[in-house]
Amino acid sequence: METTDKKTIKGGEFLITETAYQDVFIPEEFDEEQKMIAQTCRDFLAAEVYPNLDRIDTQEEGLMPSLMDKAGELGILGVSIPEEYGGFGKNFNTSMLVADVIGAGHSFAVALSAHTGIGTLPILYYGNAAQKDKYIPKLATGEWKAAYCLTEPNSGSDANSGKTKAKLSADGKHYLINGQKMWITNGGFANVFIVFAKIDDDKNLTAFIVEREFGGITMNPEEHKMGIKGSSTRQVFFNDCPVPVENMLSERENGFKIAVNILNIGRIKLAAAAIGASKSVIDTAINYSNERIQFERPISKYGAIRHKLAEMASKVYAVESANYRAGQNIDDAYDTLVAGGMDAGKAKLKSTEQFAVECAILKVWGSEALDYVVDEGVQIYGGMGFSAEAPMDRAYRDARINRIFEGTNEINRLLTVDMMLKRAMKGELDLMTPATAVAGELMSIPDFGEEDDTLFAAEKKIIKNLKKATLMVAGAAVQKLMMSLSKEQEILMNIADMASYVYVAESAMLRTEKLVSIRGEKQCEGQLNLMRIYFVEAVDAVQKAGKEALWAFAEGDELRMMMVGLRRFTKAEPFNVKNVRQSVAQQLIAANRYCY
Repeated sequence: METTDKKTIKGGEFLITETAYQDVFIPEEFDEEQKMIAQTCRDFLAAEVYPNLDRIDTQEEGLMPSLMDKAGELGILGVSIPEEYGGFGKNFNTSMLVADVIGAGHSFAVALSAHTGIGTLPILYYGNAAQKDKYIPKLATGEWKAAYCLTEPNSGSDANSGKTKAKLSADGKHYLINGQKMWITNGGFANVFIVFAKIDDDKNLTAFIVEREFGGITMNPEEHKMGIKGSSTRQVFFNDCPVPVENMLSERENGFKIAVNILNIGRIKLAAAAIGASKSVIDTAINYSNERIQFERPISKYGAIRHKLAEMASKVYAVESANYRAGQNIDDAYDTLVAGGMDAGKAKLKSTEQFAVECAILKVWGSEALDYVVDEGVQIYGGMGFSAEAPMDRAYRDARINRIFEGTNEINRLLTVDMMLKRAMKGELDLMTPATAVAGELMSIPDFGEEDDTLFAAEKKIIKNLKKATLMVAGAAVQKLMMSLSKEQEILMNIADMASYVYVAESAMLRTEKLVSIRGEKQCEGQLNLMRIYFVEAVDAVQKAGKEALWAFAEGDELRMMMVGLRRFTKAEPFNVKNVRQSVAQQLIAANRYCY
């Protein structure tokens, strides 16, 4: 495997190349200005959101819009908006940092994310000059709030099957939109809606910028939801809603492409928000474990509680590492495209589209890490965790939507493999050469090489082998199942999990390696341990997923040979993970917060 320059790396290429730690960005490298932006977000949550969580959850009239106004005054809504439209014009990873910190804001985080992401970005990236001049400055300040109208009662994951229609008026000046949209975040107070509809008998959706004031818009009452109770969620009905023809966004039938590309950004931003929410829950759990006395000792003294805290921290550390690695890849791709003469808006979309595989992985891994963290958070609280009066109640309920938002985790797992295979078929990603090499390696005597006891040598060997395991299973599945593989969703999800563990574990290793190069090994003991805990999980999980996949499609001598290969590629030396977890937990408990 070659080491690839970070400027030219392609999405999904992590599976077939080696990345040098010098070429990744780690969150410890944020500069002073970025740290100030993050602190502004923390201060806003502390002053405006946390004291009002109950009021927010009851959807007190006017409260959420007023919070959005205040966030707009501080510039929080315009971090990634170009300066010419009244924003700060910061890079992608800075906007990820904002999503990360604000992610701890429960329902407010959802409202802000919908506004700044799927509500605003379609206009910023696809709008013409007049549309951007009219809408973006007001969206950047929060004067106008945005919502995104894609989902319909019978079109969820299959977004392009929507039934909402648009028909040109007799005078040719308006499109009359008729249809129903559901689960529309910010629907109750949005001034601007990005609406997807099919013109006449078109096969594909077209996008429109629709103002509430255009008329012909009615809504059902607020939905009663399991969690994120404070976010406005409405069904929206369009009844001959007249939309000026100049408010078509981009070109006719380009709506599905807009939806897909904007969802890529939404996915990775959701992962960032999940990181922030997870850290907040870990803080709360550590605080409680230090205060809760049982058998005359704080429960933080007990090994079972420490096990939970360390596992929670390890998952968050790994996903955070992958998130900002991918964010930097997107920023680097953007810079390269702009330097090559591409329009800035198109470059933003193209750079994110290039890393759509990583966005899908991170959406799944971020949301599932948060789910794990909140579940263990409830458990650490014990009986109080089940009380609606205790803080875990809201966190637990609010977390659950993230596995459904921005495409369900099942859809994103399927997309992970589908996108990689399509890129391979187009010649954009050479998966077959390394997969064939791995297949050949199964027939040879293992080369154990010389012992290497340098720092990270064991982890690098593990990552190299986990990549081989993934390529072996994926290559065999493609060869054996051919066109029917697309129908074998369980096998595809097995392969997706293998590839995802590779990406996230490697990201944790690269972050830690870079951190050690900056601070020294002694100062990074906690991060080294977090990485090692995650590697234990990754090796076991890759072996399990690979085994399930192979058992599903291989048989006889072929199965026996590949099982031998799988065991070879998922072999790890004995490691006392219990002691490492206890060490990590001790650091967390001493700091009384997530301190990595």
